[in-house]
Amino acid sequence: MRHLFLIILCSTLLETSCKKTNSVPVIPNGTYNGIFQRQTSTGGQISNVTITFSENTWTGQSQFEKYPALCHGTYKTKSTDEITFENACPWTAEFDWSLVLGHDYKIKIVNTSIEITRDYANAVKDIYKLTKQ
Repeated sequence: MRHLFLIILCSTLLETSCKKTNSVPVIPNGTYNGIFQRQTSTGGQISNVTITFSENTWTGQSQFEKYPALCHGTYKTKSTDEITFENACPWTAEFDWSLVLGHDYKIKIVNTSIEITRDYANAVKDIYKLTKQ
C-alpha cells in the first residue's frame, strides 16, 4: 500500500511540474524598427516604423503621417499572445482612426523580433513586424 501511495505521489508531482505556465510576455525595453502594413485583398501600402518600448510605455514614429497613427501611450500584455495599447495623443477627424495604435492586438515575441497583428472584418489585417536595434 505504501508503494502505491509513493507511485501516485511521484506521478502527480511529475505531471504538475511538466505543465507549461501561461506567463504573460514581456517586451524587452528598447527601440524596435520595422514595417507596418494594412493587408487587404488588393495588397496594402508598407510604411517603415520605429517604436520604443520602456516598461509599460511606448513612443512611435511612422514613415507616413498617420499611416499608422503613432505617437505615445501605454500598453499592457493580457495573456501569452494578447496586448492592449492605449494611445495618449489627440487626433484630428480627417483620417481612418482604426490606424491609431490603440485597442487589442495579438503579439508574438521571438528572440529580438516582435509581430503585432489585428484582424478586422472583410479580410483586413494590420501587421507590425519589428526587430530590436
